[in-house]
Amino acid sequence: MAQPPLYLDHAASTPLLDVARDALAQGFAAWANPSSPHRQGRAARALLEDARARVKAALGWPGEVVFTSGASEALALAIAHAKADRVLVGAVEHDAVLRPAGEAAPRLVVDGNGVIDLAALDRALEGPTALIAVQQVNSETGVIQPLDRIAARVREAGGVLLADCAQAAGKIALPDADLIALSAHKFGGPIGIGALLVRDFALLRAPGGQERGYRAGTENMPGALAMAAALEAGDGWMDQAAQLRSHLDAGVIAAGGSIVAGTAPRCPTIGSVRMPGISAAAQLIRFDAAGIAVSAGSACSSGSLKPSHVLSAMGLDPKTVGEVIRVSIGRETGEADIERFLSLWRLMAQGAGR
Repeated sequence: MAQPPLYLDHAASTPLLDVARDALAQGFAAWANPSSPHRQGRAARALLEDARARVKAALGWPGEVVFTSGASEALALAIAHAKADRVLVGAVEHDAVLRPAGEAAPRLVVDGNGVIDLAALDRALEGPTALIAVQQVNSETGVIQPLDRIAARVREAGGVLLADCAQAAGKIALPDADLIALSAHKFGGPIGIGALLVRDFALLRAPGGQERGYRAGTENMPGALAMAAALEAGDGWMDQAAQLRSHLDAGVIAAGGSIVAGTAPRCPTIGSVRMPGISAAAQLIRFDAAGIAVSAGSACSSGSLKPSHVLSAMGLDPKTVGEVIRVSIGRETGEADIERFLSLWRLMAQGAGR
């Protein structure tokens, strides 16, 4: 008898929480445009502003919230309109940062765990005012950057710190950054809503439109309500996620595999694992055939034939890079799910060793 599908790709997207679905329904019932001056518009506006206040409270954020369509738009908005003379990006950033920053943006080097080299950062900060874009939790490896230490250096140099917190928000505490991007579907909210958190609007030029002039387009009030509800669900499942990821790591190592950046601080929800002798593509086919959803790197690049720029920047050789997959844990993941993954992993690893 076939087993039910098992989803272990929560870093790509998460199932919609019931509370978020209920909040969407509430928002759809109040269907008016929040920018309209009439009674229905004012009611929609009140719901939108309530969602904004709830997002700030859930995140403990003292600044402003600009709702966007997701983290990618938030990052592009910040990179295009931050008051800085140049942009610096980490070498292991998501494509949502690398694309708007452009090929000419200097890449900050990282160590073998993918952590920003602070001495190199200090050298790069010398010169004109810079916007520095760094991912709090790497979407491929789960490695957590020391953003509080990075923030201190950036502020001392008079720069602006943009933190990509798409994988971190709703799971671990936000960093001390000037601009923060997040996306609701990474923590149980719906696809199509996110936010740029802004410590001070003086850091950002207003391109015009809604959201106090910082983002054009009719506001997605139902999405904002659902995003707030998902954040309010809390991070109480992180201890369980840490135990599951520890079980995953131990099982992979016992079967002859290895953990990427296994000694670095990592978010409990992401494991980057290597099976020597079997390509990531072959692994994905086997797992998918068994009803287990995992990925090779971030969702935006997993369908590409190019090797992971993240793993390459960490110094991994091409063969190793090509044997790494990502397993990511969600709220509903249990011990039996990890063991089911490991059972197939062991079978595959035994075959590779023959």
